[in-house]
Amino acid sequence: MGTDAKHLPLSQAERLRQDAETAAEVRALANHPDVVALRVEKVRTQVDAAIWVGILLGLAFTMVNVQSFAAAGAAVFSMAWIAAWLLDPMVSLVLIAVLRAEQITARYQVETGKWVHRTKWFAFLATYVMNTWQSWATLHLSGIVLHSVPPVLVFLAAETAPVLRDRLTEAVHRAAMPAFTGQERETEPEDASEAPAVSAPAKPTARRKRSTPRKQGRKLLADYLAEARAAWAPGIEVTPAWVRSVCPDASRGTSKNVADALAAETVTAPMSLPTRNQLATEEAA
Repeated sequence: MGTDAKHLPLSQAERLRQDAETAAEVRALANHPDVVALRVEKVRTQVDAAIWVGILLGLAFTMVNVQSFAAAGAAVFSMAWIAAWLLDPMVSLVLIAVLRAEQITARYQVETGKWVHRTKWFAFLATYVMNTWQSWATLHLSGIVLHSVPPVLVFLAAETAPVLRDRLTEAVHRAAMPAFTGQERETEPEDASEAPAVSAPAKPTARRKRSTPRKQGRKLLADYLAEARAAWAPGIEVTPAWVRSVCPDASRGTSKNVADALAAETVTAPMSLPTRNQLATEEAA
């Protein structure tokens, strides 16, 4: 049984009140944007480390297969045999450079463009063909499966990692929204110097405007959805590409979410609005 500062036994209601206050304090701290950002950053570090280890192990496995494919039976330690070891690292270094850049652009939700995806696709296809060429030539099923798993897994990791980083960044921004924290936005107090003096005549004074505009924060998913909703008209097909044309600063993952949400809204929307003549006819009738 709990006691208060005077060592008096607390009633059940008082104990529940203390538990409620403690729970409210813990919840407020757990939902604090800085605490959420710290937790997300730890998860981001773990995800990046796991993905990079998997990618590097997969590239190391494919390097041996690509070397034997490029050597094509050349004598060991001959020039052709040595040069064959350079083929896979050449492709892997380009892929690693692209993934390293996407690690930063995805964190700040910056669109990288179509050439990045083309480079990853070419690196994947080249590595896959060189890994499985001999198995496909002899239709060795177990060899096809064995040599297909590493390059396919590397490609999937390369495509999934930017999406995960983008979602983690979105989680941090959503944690800062008042709807999540349960706190209202703080309103700036009015300057006491702007209030009219008591002895001054009752003359209306115009409130001083800000000399500098308020810095615009990062746009959230709801902002992109509002822009897309305003630009949409009946007959327009809602796709991620159309969303990015309306909202150029929207990332690939955000544009897909906006397109899905807007498409769900427009499913039940009427395809055409009544014209002015139709409205006039109905009123006359």
